[in-house]
Amino acid sequence: MLGLSTNTTISTFTETMNVISPCLFSSQQSSTLVMTIGLLGRDGGTLGTEINVPLTVPSSRTARIQEMHLLILHIWCEMLDAA
Repeated sequence: MLGLSTNTTISTFTETMNVISPCLFSSQQSSTLVMTIGLLGRDGGTLGTEINVPLTVPSSRTARIQEMHLLILHIWCEMLDAA
């Protein structure tokens, strides 16, 4: 989309300030339209409530969360290749 910036975050640790702070900064930018997308784990945590599109894997096992994140990324790549 023209004029749309995107910030994508991939994290299984959704309560870490070094992950949350850049997303908050991006979502608070008034001079540009910014969409934040997050691949998250567990319940999405604080980060899940602060971004535009939280894609949350509802598991407490980090390995399962990361496996699903990889699957989602591969699907996105296939979709981009097909476009």
